[in-house]
Amino acid sequence: MKEFERARWRCRRGLLELDIVLQRFMDQHYARLDKDGLVQFERLLALPDNDLWELITARQVTTDNSWHQVLELLQKS
Repeated sequence: MKEFERARWRCRRGLLELDIVLQRFMDQHYARLDKDGLVQFERLLALPDNDLWELITARQVTTDNSWHQVLELLQKS
């Protein structure tokens, strides 16, 4: 539970749109992530707000396939 609360706190960002998507993701998908998914999510949260938003909205394409699983879930949130 402590990791969940820590992740939820890290989802509080400077962009309202990003806050909304990340909170939906936490509510709908976070609890079902496997270990690799949790690592992917932590790596995505380490990105600056604008870069993360660009990936979620598919305005920026990444060649890093290691983010694919979580990024796809974020895009659906």
